[in-house]
Amino acid sequence: QVQLVESGGGLVQAGGSLRLSCAASGLTFSRYAMGWFRQAPGKEREFVAAISWSGGNTYYADSVKGRFTISRDNAKNTVYLQMSSLKPEETALYYCAANYGGITSHSYGMNYWGKGTLVTVSS
Repeated sequence: QVQLVESGGGLVQAGGSLRLSCAASGLTFSRYAMGWFRQAPGKEREFVAAISWSGGNTYYADSVKGRFTISRDNAKNTVYLQMSSLKPEETALYYCAANYGGITSHSYGMNYWGKGTLVTVSS
């Protein structure tokens, strides 16, 4: 059974930083590209960042470029999202997802999803 478990969310002030983690099990992690998505209250889920199976390629939403960094440790079956200079409008449930294939920003292309971790950015 595939499981993706996010952690690291919490309450942070605007301008602050957080690091999210997503631990994967039940799949050959190194064969999957991984992505982070978020969904704010009353809004649709949106792409944040993605990383190829090797970690050699990354892709970011324009809104987070230069502030967020996605990385992975295939030995630990874990993908990370380092977030800095957070803004109140980035308050959302953050999800990680796995895609057996190439790096993608499309949520419909993802094979597995975690349940999310809540990030709240106060002003």
